[in-house]
Amino acid sequence: MKIDLTHQIKSRLSHLGADIVGFGDLRELPDDVREGLPVGICVGVAFPKNVIRGISMLPTHEYCEWYNLLNERLDAIVKEGAVLLRDMGYTAIAKTRDYVGSGEMTDNTVLPHKTVATHAGVGWIGKSALLVTEEYGSSVRLSSILTSAALVTAQPINTSKCGDCMACTNACPGKAISGKVWKPEIYRDIFFDPVKCRKTARERAKQGFGGEITICGKCIEICPYTQKYIDG
Repeated sequence: MKIDLTHQIKSRLSHLGADIVGFGDLRELPDDVREGLPVGICVGVAFPKNVIRGISMLPTHEYCEWYNLLNERLDAIVKEGAVLLRDMGYTAIAKTRDYVGSGEMTDNTVLPHKTVATHAGVGWIGKSALLVTEEYGSSVRLSSILTSAALVTAQPINTSKCGDCMACTNACPGKAISGKVWKPEIYRDIFFDPVKCRKTARERAKQGFGGEITICGKCIEICPYTQKYIDG
């Protein structure tokens, strides 16, 4: 039953357009962080390869459009996924942008989607403070669902695979990345400066396509795992 339910949910989310679906046991986190629910479902969608290739110098209008499009797609996927779970009799909360905030004016959230992703074994946190996956690098957008459903969960990823790589650190135009390796117990601001990142991203968006938005993407494009994806 547990395996069948997990397969059914994964198949439905994939059919709705998810490139990544993972299931994580969140019970080690405080109740208030996970809203009293034991399982987190990570949902991810990948940028098209050509869009990421196009931001090697500066962010582009196409990249911004896809950034917004993928966010909208994620909201729709997790909303429908939560409805499916509730129709089955489970509690389910879709962590849409309306629910958690857009992130434009804040530095962090109570339960980031990437935390759900690491618990679901989807990837690890890179030196850029973004999720890195084996298949897509950092060229993904994420959302999540919290649920009471008894699902088969993955082994969490608690170790970075970035090693001595300094690609994103050296390429960051805002010098926001320290180069320190992520560990789950380390607070993000110890290895990454969100203020420097946000300031520089806004400057680069303005320079690249006249956008008044916080968007850059250099650390995404330069990541060796992303490069492997877009060159494949």
